[in-house]
Amino acid sequence: MAKKVKYDGVVDAAHYNPDGTIEWVRAYERRGPTFSDYVLIPRKALIEKIKSGKVFMAGQRVVGLASTFEVTSQVRVTNHQGKEVLVSGNADTAESDHLENVPII
Repeated sequence: MAKKVKYDGVVDAAHYNPDGTIEWVRAYERRGPTFSDYVLIPRKALIEKIKSGKVFMAGQRVVGLASTFEVTSQVRVTNHQGKEVLVSGNADTAESDHLENVPII
């Protein structure tokens, strides 16, 4: 049986700037034993949350099951040539923000 990952939020969509950086993400945040409705989190705030130890996953809410999600990979902050980059999945060497399996709005 696979180990269940405990996470503080689920990113289910992203909006990118023309330069390839994320402007904001649409996410669900943990509120005690359940999750919020979707919230829009600016890029800077998401980076701060991840750096403070919060775990965000890329994924989608399961329709009809309020706090149940299908998650794919963890969202991480990496550095590329001195700038912070948001990545998920196997994108460890991304030059700009890249969230695998997260739809673009």
